[in-house]
Amino acid sequence: MAQITIYLPDSVEKEARKAAKADKKSVSRWIADRVRAELGDTWPKEVLDALGAAPDFPSAVDLRKGYGRDLPRELLE
Repeated sequence: MAQITIYLPDSVEKEARKAAKADKKSVSRWIADRVRAELGDTWPKEVLDALGAAPDFPSAVDLRKGYGRDLPRELLE
């Protein structure tokens, strides 16, 4: 695992320590989780927790019915 040094204003460091303690994590883990969340391409935890909450919600296939075929995509070079 890589190590990195960051510089924070004292007030930010104090708040980060409080937040990490509230989450029962080390400051390092708490910051790493925040960076991962910022860079990640997944849905937020609240959205993932809500999956399946509406059992009668139509599937993606059903939602796309009747839209026809996609247009050809242009190439990015």
